[in-house]
Amino acid sequence: MRIGILQCGQAPAELKQDMGDYPDMFVRLLDGRGFDFRTWHVEAMEFPASVHDADGWLLTGSRHGAYEDHPFIPPLERFIRDAYDAGVPMVGICFGHQIIAQALGGTVVKHPDGWSVGTQDYDFDGETVRLNAWHQDQVVVLPQDAQVAGRSAFCENAALIYGDRAYTVQPHPEFSDDFIRGLMDKRGKGLVPQDLLDRADERMGETKGSAIVADRIEAFFKQPRAIAKGAA
Repeated sequence: MRIGILQCGQAPAELKQDMGDYPDMFVRLLDGRGFDFRTWHVEAMEFPASVHDADGWLLTGSRHGAYEDHPFIPPLERFIRDAYDAGVPMVGICFGHQIIAQALGGTVVKHPDGWSVGTQDYDFDGETVRLNAWHQDQVVVLPQDAQVAGRSAFCENAALIYGDRAYTVQPHPEFSDDFIRGLMDKRGKGLVPQDLLDRADERMGETKGSAIVADRIEAFFKQPRAIAKGAA
């Protein structure tokens, strides 16, 4: 099964050499699950010719806000709506979670309660899953077809499911503690309140449920569904 990675942002240059960029992290997260991958750097205006160029799409995180004025956002929203209408499954993580919601009629805002950084506890259908987070923006109004599939005390809409067409998650199953520590150092200082950085540092090393989310992503992509419109 070919998964097209739509790269919506880039890891800090100082971290890429040792930890890779966002597509590399997803390839590692989903390794050994029968997927092959191709990346389109949509942030740099590199888009697939068709929503059928892959069997499913995975939208990465980004330092940009979904509501901001960047050239890649309108065509990305059109692509999301076209893929959704065609029944080609999509998974979105962090910015990917937000831009899918926005493209389908939801609302994303810079949350007035501030940041979520580092290890957080999420309720996924009654199962507590610890995952790394790095965000201030949140989905606050759901699209018509979305149902909540995961939440935390800070983020009510932390995971959304849109039938068999999209599955999106606000936290980062692909982010290791080392990468979070790097973000704290390279992007967090002076941006994220120091007490949140200190709290994140205290929880470093706690076992994460990234494999649980990877299982859910795999199951979502591989579930039986009708042949997408326009597919060969």
